[in-house]
Amino acid sequence: MSDNTRSDVLQSQYLTVNLAHEEYGIDILAVREIRGWSPVTRIPQAPHYVLGVLNLRGAIVPVLDLRLRFGLEREEYTQTTVTVIVTVAGRLFGVVVDAVSDVMDVASDRIRPVPDMGTAVDTEYLKGLTSVAERMVLLLDVDKLLHPQDAQMLEAALPAASDVKAVA
Repeated sequence: MSDNTRSDVLQSQYLTVNLAHEEYGIDILAVREIRGWSPVTRIPQAPHYVLGVLNLRGAIVPVLDLRLRFGLEREEYTQTTVTVIVTVAGRLFGVVVDAVSDVMDVASDRIRPVPDMGTAVDTEYLKGLTSVAERMVLLLDVDKLLHPQDAQMLEAALPAASDVKAVA
């Protein structure tokens, strides 16, 4: 092997977002856009973490609050609160986070497995963690943010929601 083995290591980019004073990374390939927070149209009987839907240039997009999804307390939305539009399995949805930080490059050999935290901490939404300078960044598995049954329920509710005018 040559001294250039480092060039064989895959690099990925992650959008870093802040949530409850922790830093999370979202695979940049899943990110479609970043929008300032705007009100959404509520969907009856949606899971507690689904805030509603928004109209994104004619597409009806479910929006979930990542704090609520992770079992954290809901906070008042501020000027830094944003909705990150991501795509999972060809479907758009939005995640509300406290703020967006940066885009970082992560070498695949720098991603560590999520440690077993016992039953008190749910790590199913994480695909790994990495360290950047002196801080840890938790890498999200966006595919797991919506449970299949929740996605099916939202799919059923979306035709009715598209008839409702979104509140601006």
